[in-house]
Amino acid sequence: MQRGAAEAPFPHRHLLGIEGLSPDGINHVLDLADGYVQLNRQADKKRSLLRGRTIINCFFESSTRTRTSFEVAGKRLGGDVINMSVPASAMVKGETLIDTAMTLNAMHPDVLLVRHPESGAVHLLSEKVDCAVVNAGDGSHEHPTLALLTIRRRKGRLGGLTVAICGFAVALAACGRLAKRI
Repeated sequence: MQRGAAEAPFPHRHLLGIEGLSPDGINHVLDLADGYVQLNRQADKKRSLLRGRTIINCFFESSTRTRTSFEVAGKRLGGDVINMSVPASAMVKGETLIDTAMTLNAMHPDVLLVRHPESGAVHLLSEKVDCAVVNAGDGSHEHPTLALLTIRRRKGRLGGLTVAICGFAVALAACGRLAKRI
């Protein structure tokens, strides 16, 4: 990890979007992530940083890359990772998003990592639970964990860049918010 990455704690309870983060805050998170990229290249990838912490991955829409990345990261950092399967949950019987959140909250997790097809759903959940909430994508609104580390590693910086975003039109709003911070 780069010097200073672990010196100051992340000052936010949740990571819901990128807009509220300062450039220093973004770089702090990216410094930490960059250190873990190096860890993933080692033979011994397991650490105990999250030992005793429970992370529940709640993916209300399909995502191979994001869900698997967060699951692997949580496990490699020593956390207890639970993947909630929406098709196997009470939501298929009509349980609401808030009811599901309250059920999960009663289990006292440390982090809910949420991907949801509706913009604003993750923010709503953050108001209803006692733990930290990380937005892993909410509709066309935000996907704050997307691409910043890759851009910084390839370009050496985030500021002053022109970025072309290609992909699904529905994802362009989330990518637009990302591009504003670069």
